[in-house]
Amino acid sequence: MWDERYSRDDYVFGTEPNAFLASCAPLLEPGHSALCVADGEGRNSVWLAGQGLSVTAFDFSAVGIAKAQRLAAAKGVAVDYRLAAIEDWDWSPDRFDIVAAIFIQFAEPALRSRVFEGIGRTLKPGGLLLMQGYRPEQIEYATGGPRVRENLYTRALLEGAFAGFDMLRLDEHDSAIHEGPGHAGMSALIDLVARKPAA
Repeated sequence: MWDERYSRDDYVFGTEPNAFLASCAPLLEPGHSALCVADGEGRNSVWLAGQGLSVTAFDFSAVGIAKAQRLAAAKGVAVDYRLAAIEDWDWSPDRFDIVAAIFIQFAEPALRSRVFEGIGRTLKPGGLLLMQGYRPEQIEYATGGPRVRENLYTRALLEGAFAGFDMLRLDEHDSAIHEGPGHAGMSALIDLVARKPAA
């Protein structure tokens, strides 16, 4: 399905970074390592690389990865792209300073729990999780994201999944987003910036 969706000439979610991710720029340090989870056509990984980070990104769509590689080349940055399904990704312990997980809500609850656990494991002590997703109210907006309510995020869900992390930011808001034809219009969002304990 995603190969087919990404087969169009333009970029389904645009080529600019997610606005929430871009707002986190002051938290980023050049030379730090970052992982982009299910990065699609590469808009977020390319932006992170442009901030001077050493970026690894994966997606299970070969078409999406190919478009991401073209975008990285056009922007003059290097990203280590990997073709992998999220359930097969190796969440190596203490590997990344940053994990960016932007709209990865295709994962049903059981898989989501495994992914969240993996994110916590692969972050280095003191590392940052940057996550944005849709809240259940997004079903009514129908401006992007899954139509499966169980896949959407609540404050309680994220607080429970990352209990023990320092919650630097956990905001629920309704905002208009403009990320290509895939995400367009008023949306029910939740933003999370959380730091893994240093020890």
